Amino acid sequence: MTPRPKNIGAVFDWHAAQKRQTVVYLDRPMDITPHDTSVRYDGAALANLVAEVSGWLYAAGVRRGDRIAVVKENHFDMIMLVAAAARIGAVAAAISGGNLPEHLAPLLERVSPKLTVFSRSVLERAAQVHPHLLEVPNSLVLAPAGVEKLHPDHLTVDDLRGSTVPVANLAADDEPMFITHTSGTTGVPKLVVHSARSNYYGSRLELNRLPMVVNRHTDVSLVSISFAHSRSQAWIGAQFKWAPAKLVAVGSHSPDVVERMFEQHRPTTVESTPAVYQRWQTLVESKPELFASVRLYVNTFDLMHPSTVRAFLAASRRRFPLWAQCWGQSEVGPIAGTIYTRAMVRKVGSAATNTIGWSVPGLMRTKVVDPDTGRRVRWGRKGVLLSCSESRCIDYLGETDRHAFKQAGKWWNTGDMGYKDSLGRIHFVDRAVDEIPGMSGTELESILLDRLTGVSEVVVLGVKGQDPIPVLCYDECEFDKVQWAAVVSDLPRMAEPVVVSWDDLPRTSTWKIRRAQLRQRLVGAEHGHGVAKWT
Repeated sequence: MTPRPKNIGAVFDWHAAQKRQTVVYLDRPMDITPHDTSVRYDGAALANLVAEVSGWLYAAGVRRGDRIAVVKENHFDMIMLVAAAARIGAVAAAISGGNLPEHLAPLLERVSPKLTVFSRSVLERAAQVHPHLLEVPNSLVLAPAGVEKLHPDHLTVDDLRGSTVPVANLAADDEPMFITHTSGTTGVPKLVVHSARSNYYGSRLELNRLPMVVNRHTDVSLVSISFAHSRSQAWIGAQFKWAPAKLVAVGSHSPDVVERMFEQHRPTTVESTPAVYQRWQTLVESKPELFASVRLYVNTFDLMHPSTVRAFLAASRRRFPLWAQCWGQSEVGPIAGTIYTRAMVRKVGSAATNTIGWSVPGLMRTKVVDPDTGRRVRWGRKGVLLSCSESRCIDYLGETDRHAFKQAGKWWNTGDMGYKDSLGRIHFVDRAVDEIPGMSGTELESILLDRLTGVSEVVVLGVKGQDPIPVLCYDECEFDKVQWAAVVSDLPRMAEPVVVSWDDLPRTSTWKIRRAQLRQRLVGAEHGHGVAKWT
């Protein structure tokens, strides 16, 4: 087998040339194919579509070194647009339509794109806040066939279909290849620039033949993540190497859509993000048979709560199902990870999954430093977590000074607080900006989720000068004051809880809680206790 290329612009052609290929199944047709209702694509069809779309971009005036912006609903075709741009040496900034409408204008200004690809619904929503977005020059608007244009100068797929496919013209491995963005939990997201090399190293762990935790040729793998995120670019390259029988790419996180896809495909491996798994928990409890075949669950980005891990592992009918937890960031890819079994999360009311494991020797390193001095601290002492790996991004677009500030030589300041135990395992405490003195908000959230009946989400907000505020979401039950008093009797003191609906929690495109926005809404304070000067 020829080595997998590092550049996403060549990965689809490479996969189509392999003897063993995967087949991709989608939860709905692609937005970039308004005349085609297909939801099944083999390797050749995917490679042909990437080449065809690169012709559209070229016909729209995009050339090597130019940037394009892709702003649309979450869907697998985000990856296709990124690959099509990279195929001709252009750089796509994948911007999730899940971002706040008021953030889209500053993000686009920073990108300064040669071409902007909007989906019609996202553009309509954003234009309510920034009407001038309707007049962004050289915009390709994705909409169902025959729908009237929002502006006479907008391009449509029909305007570009049939364009000549240009010769591939890939950027060098250390040049910008694509742009993703951070979650934006505290404001306008940062635009993270990755090269082919940094993206490749972000998937190095998955490219190794790790027993039980990489997909086999017989696997049916379902993934429901943000396809605008750098994780999706690393993920597709690894999956194309292992070529599972099916890749089921689900852009919607809705339990109804996910139920349909589980019914149709009965996956053996599943990957999503922590909050999405939490939203699916009612499904795993009402229809556990859908998860009977799953041998491996994977979560990326953040910490899982033990109660959620326990529910999904219990639903599997496999003898020894596993949960792989990976802690990582947009800027540096995977940092550390570990495996959980049923036995490891059996104890109710613990925060077992705050143990995020080890960094992989030879691929990545992590150290803990004092937040005021930047000096390494001994095991057991809390500090700021720093990461060192070849997968680190090459810049923040338009914010190079900010990128430089987060570097300490070869080390990257993650902005997360944690410590290492005597075995070298990393224990996560909190984001530095959300730190609560004397306690861990994430641990309290895990314990409360386990102890409270009927709660689907718990957020513990630190507020300077006040007791932490617990925010609770109930699906069907109501808040029980007597139960609450019993549950928190042995926990650190907290304020009276605030009960909100799941839909009222402000979330990012990766479904993280916008804690600063929630704190501002509840108490009029944007920040918690603040962060140490070194961070």
